[in-house]
Amino acid sequence: MSPQEQHQEHHQQDTLRSADLSDLLGHVHTCWDNERRSLSRQLHDSLGSSLTALTMHLGLLMQKMPQEPALQDRAAHMKQLLLQIVETNRQMQIKLWNDKLEFLGVRVALSEAVEQFGQQHKIAARCSLPEDELSCPRSHGIVLLHTLEEALRNIIAHAQATEVDVIVDDNEDEVMLTVKDNGVGLSGPVAAALERIGDKFGLRTARERAAYLGGTLTLSAGAERGVTLTMVLPKPPAS
Repeated sequence: MSPQEQHQEHHQQDTLRSADLSDLLGHVHTCWDNERRSLSRQLHDSLGSSLTALTMHLGLLMQKMPQEPALQDRAAHMKQLLLQIVETNRQMQIKLWNDKLEFLGVRVALSEAVEQFGQQHKIAARCSLPEDELSCPRSHGIVLLHTLEEALRNIIAHAQATEVDVIVDDNEDEVMLTVKDNGVGLSGPVAAALERIGDKFGLRTARERAAYLGGTLTLSAGAERGVTLTMVLPKPPAS
């Protein structure tokens, strides 16, 4: 076998290994998504229901208890603790799996993620979405939401931004997510931090998930400042 033929064979083997690895990562992410969804449902159906019932029972007991300040204060403290646990459980459910994606659709899930991000971090967060629900498979919706959440986390961690724009375009062939910020951009220590923490782990995972669906994820410097993240996911052919 000539050196050229050996090189071609090695290249083909590398290509096959890369394809196998991409398929494996896609399978792992799908399994992990299903597991997170199952855990979230268990927290809601079991723990959530029990906590709600406890809160109601405690409220009834407080109505029947003697009106002694010490007893009422202790019961009120217990009720407050229960309410805090209920809220913590709700937040854990959302972090594991955003049910709005399934029950209300991708459009609502993306819009509310941007709105909550802006309110929580006091950042001007704007969202431009199609008027109608996105016409894409469930797998695309999961990757869109995951990538948006990861992009917003990176903005808080590295960008020092005051404004964020999220744009979703949906056409016959593909769906595209664009996230722009007006932060410090890709130069200097922030770029190294983004490469080390965001891109190497969170955004790299999002890039691999996009690639598994035949898409791409890119980061580029903004026109004047900041960073623009763009993810394009092709739609599967109609059956």
